[in-house]
Amino acid sequence: MIDPVGLMKNHILDRIPKIGNGRSAIMASSILALFCCASCWDGTKSRKVDAAAPNKPVPIRIAKVELRQIRRDVESVGSLFPFEEVTVSSEVEGKVEQVLVDVGDRVVAGRPLVKVSPTELKLAVEQQRAVLEQARARLGLPEGGDDLHDIRDAAEVKKAAADLNDADQKFRRGKSLLQKGLIPRENFDELEAKYKSARAAYDLAVQTVQNLRAELSLYRASAALADKKLNDSTIRAPFAGQIKERSVTQGQYLKVQTPVMVIVNTDPLRVRLKVPEKMAGWIRVGQSVTLSIEAYPNNRFTGKLWRINPSVDPQTRSFEVEALIANRQGLLKPGFFVKANIPSEKVEGALLVPPQALQYVYGIYKVYVVEGKAIKEKEVKIGDHPSDGVEIMDGLQQGEGIALPLKGTDLRDGAAIEIVE
Repeated sequence: MIDPVGLMKNHILDRIPKIGNGRSAIMASSILALFCCASCWDGTKSRKVDAAAPNKPVPIRIAKVELRQIRRDVESVGSLFPFEEVTVSSEVEGKVEQVLVDVGDRVVAGRPLVKVSPTELKLAVEQQRAVLEQARARLGLPEGGDDLHDIRDAAEVKKAAADLNDADQKFRRGKSLLQKGLIPRENFDELEAKYKSARAAYDLAVQTVQNLRAELSLYRASAALADKKLNDSTIRAPFAGQIKERSVTQGQYLKVQTPVMVIVNTDPLRVRLKVPEKMAGWIRVGQSVTLSIEAYPNNRFTGKLWRINPSVDPQTRSFEVEALIANRQGLLKPGFFVKANIPSEKVEGALLVPPQALQYVYGIYKVYVVEGKAIKEKEVKIGDHPSDGVEIMDGLQQGEGIALPLKGTDLRDGAAIEIVE
């Protein structure tokens, strides 16, 4: 470090003539003595100023610890979940012909996702339709006819009914002739046997038609099932959303229930939160919820509670609540970590201080309490943060004066103070 006094002394000595008489020596000694005294005076003055600085009063303003009524808020953390999530699987067997969407694509309900080769399914439909038409023909139904309105309209039943009617007439006539003795007993027995045979044939025809009607229903169901399988060869989205996963590729052979896509519905989103059991009476379905998310620090997202779990987890002593959050712009994603605030209906008294009165040092909150003409440091525990202050849970009492530092000043324990209005 450069010594300015030493530099000046050397400069003066150089300027004094190099003579040997006593007058020059006395002059040099006098000048040097003056500089040394000046230097000592400056040092003493500086030390006096530094020593007096710690005792200088610190300008502050005073605020009182106030008891106010505040509305309690429920603060919690949780995660976002899709409103709906489904794994779409194949309902038919076959080779994948086309994959029409991929991860991230938005889909509407009913949009085709994957197409399975329909060749075998088309052949199965044609086969079932042919069997169905054959059953209709046996019943005497026109093409496309559904069913008989009356079983007696069937051609087979009509023929059996006609034969029965003819045998019945001959039987009755023979019986009358037999009673009059006009025909032998053998002829009457023959007529009676033909009548009974016609009756049995009629009953058999009715039963056959009933079986055909049952088979017609079976064939109709089989044909409808074949049509459904053919329609299922195009795998469609069950609801609107986005593709989360794709697990199929073109040419792959699918079996029934092979997963092909995962679809999520992200508007709205569900947010699941854990709430301490002591706050169970503070919340209800329909209350508003405000979310903050690290990905969008300047945004706030709002929603409403719509589900409250009726049971409490005995390990965490908390219960789960669920809210719905609109996501029309698609900013939010399932899995985001969120911080939530739920304004409750709980109102109670609390001690409040201005936020600027608090100092946070090494994980501890401190304030400076005014005691006479000095301040004393106190450790406090804080609670909620209403809009007009910070709640003090422990460490202060109502009416105590606390120091508010002015801009550019620092507070310290035991410091003298000067109160500024």
